[in-house]
Amino acid sequence: MQLKRNIFLVMVIFCTFICGVSSETVSAKTISESRPFEEIYPEIGYKTVEEAVKEFELHFKQDLKLPLRLPPISFTHHFGRFTDADGDINDSLELEFINDKSPENHYFIFVRSIEHKIPIKDKRIVKLYKLKNGYEAKFINVSESFEALVFERDNWQYMLNIPKRISKKVTPEMLVEVANSIDYPDEKKNPLE
Repeated sequence: MQLKRNIFLVMVIFCTFICGVSSETVSAKTISESRPFEEIYPEIGYKTVEEAVKEFELHFKQDLKLPLRLPPISFTHHFGRFTDADGDINDSLELEFINDKSPENHYFIFVRSIEHKIPIKDKRIVKLYKLKNGYEAKFINVSESFEALVFERDNWQYMLNIPKRISKKVTPEMLVEVANSIDYPDEKKNPLE
């Protein structure tokens, strides 16, 4: 009787192990066979970065300069979304850079009008940085999962946002370099003026 019971327990454990491996294989296939970002993101209001920036500029009747640099990690996709919340208070631009092969590689740029900027509480500030244009940037804890570099220029509040899990790859100093890359000559201005 004891032998039959032990054999039964061994079979249950073996079957549990086999079923567990089998279900992990199925879920891995489901993840890899999911719909591509270029199908999903437009369904939730995202467009090309260029289209979203154009909508944002037309709405505010003002040009927007974006950083020329990105954090030093690879991205496979980039999308933009302008949110017009009927009243300017919550109107914003969101640019999202992602990698479908490395989900931890995620980076956001949020831009809002300075008139309706998001206030930064002192308790969220981790460190202050001086940008090359003389303005101050605040490196903040956004949440348990995200950090951001927040700064203002040309009537905009910028928030460069990264997941904390990549903070060793993308340091606050690297985000400062990204922020400083906005200071490039404006091609619309006459250099002789």
